[in-house]
Amino acid sequence: MPARRSIDPNKGILVVEWPLFGELSRALALKVAREYDPEIVVGVATAGVVPGAVIAAILDRPFAAITVSRRFRAETVRQTPAVIGAAPQEVRGKRVLIVDETCDSGDTLRLAVGAIVNAGAHTVRTAVGFKTGSYVPDFHALATESTIVLPWDREVLVRGELLPNPAYEGLIA
Repeated sequence: MPARRSIDPNKGILVVEWPLFGELSRALALKVAREYDPEIVVGVATAGVVPGAVIAAILDRPFAAITVSRRFRAETVRQTPAVIGAAPQEVRGKRVLIVDETCDSGDTLRLAVGAIVNAGAHTVRTAVGFKTGSYVPDFHALATESTIVLPWDREVLVRGELLPNPAYEGLIA
């Protein structure tokens, strides 16, 4: 379960409903298609897998995933991403589009790009649904400073019951 998020009240919260997610994914796929022709789409697990699979379906391209996990570093009091496992072998010699749900600092995307390049990809571009910080991906659907609450992250299964995600307790209605 994710840790409770720190929210800047001046930046707000954007609660994304499924229809908005669908439209933003469609818009992002169209942006990509106008400027880049990926041969494979790679979603960054876990949250980037959903938009990655949708964009791959819209572009009619194969889909794969790479797992980048956040781990806590006590000496810096922040979470740092790390690639878990190997990059998909299918990327070798291909034009690759890496998709994640959001990007802020770009730490996760940079790690994913490095792993995909090291796996032998010919060309790599990045796409996110939400650009929330200073890092500039190749493509994004929406730029905002708000904290993003995704439709698949708003509720979690607890003892067989779907309940509001405790990470957002008191932050969203």
